Amino acid sequence: MTPLSVLTLVKDREPHLIQLVEGLKRSAVAPAELIVVDMSSDPVAQPEAPFPVHVHRLQTGTLALAAARNLAARHATSANLLFLDVDCIPMAQCLARMGAVLDEDDALLCADIRYLGPDDARSTWNEEVLLAAGRPHPVRSFPATGTRRETNPGLFWSLAFAIRRSRFDALGGFDEAFVGYGAEDTDFGFRAEHAQTSLIFVGGAIACHQYHDSYDPPVQHLDDIVRNATIFHARWGWWPMQGWLDAFVAMGLVDYCDDGIRILRRPNAADLIAAHSGQS
Repeated sequence: MTPLSVLTLVKDREPHLIQLVEGLKRSAVAPAELIVVDMSSDPVAQPEAPFPVHVHRLQTGTLALAAARNLAARHATSANLLFLDVDCIPMAQCLARMGAVLDEDDALLCADIRYLGPDDARSTWNEEVLLAAGRPHPVRSFPATGTRRETNPGLFWSLAFAIRRSRFDALGGFDEAFVGYGAEDTDFGFRAEHAQTSLIFVGGAIACHQYHDSYDPPVQHLDDIVRNATIFHARWGWWPMQGWLDAFVAMGLVDYCDDGIRILRRPNAADLIAAHSGQS
């Protein structure tokens, strides 16, 4: 298998990073390296692992997802790249499955995510228990084995995906016009489709998503979502993150107008309480 660099971003979630590294330590195929882009308020500790780990600081006032992923890719040394959100714990066969498919197919690959509860994977964990506890995504359907070609580029997700470095570079990486949170990954999926790059869902390549508090809709990212949705709409002709935008409308935070979306007011404490869902 071609060596695989694993890339992740962390912003004030060091306990999640520790569990991601633990998953990589248990992997049937070790990564060539782990590249960490650290946007945390205080620098994370250097993870200890039996493979090279390189931590790069990115000082930013926003959650600069597009820029951080591009920075990670620039520092990677392998021909194949596996991006894992810091919330994700790769199961033992995840890297092997993604790497094997990527060796055969110059495509955009997504791993199968299973969502954990608040008491899962907090300290020691067992893979069999995590797999039994993890909930599959309600919309994204993965085969138990083999692969499935997904024809809707809007279902690409950046939680756990793999791509050849040459293809990532040819696509221009993530568009850094998308600042902060939202739509940068949907835009990447659409640009991949436009470049006739297949989107493949890989069965057996499982990563378990660690619990964390969240907001639904993510009102704390209101400005980023509205700005990035407007950029996306101008480029592709439809609104991404439609469910979130509609929820913002229902909350009286935004409204659609002739020239796009305008923010009516910023979220207050009551909005944050109402949107707090407890997990993501």
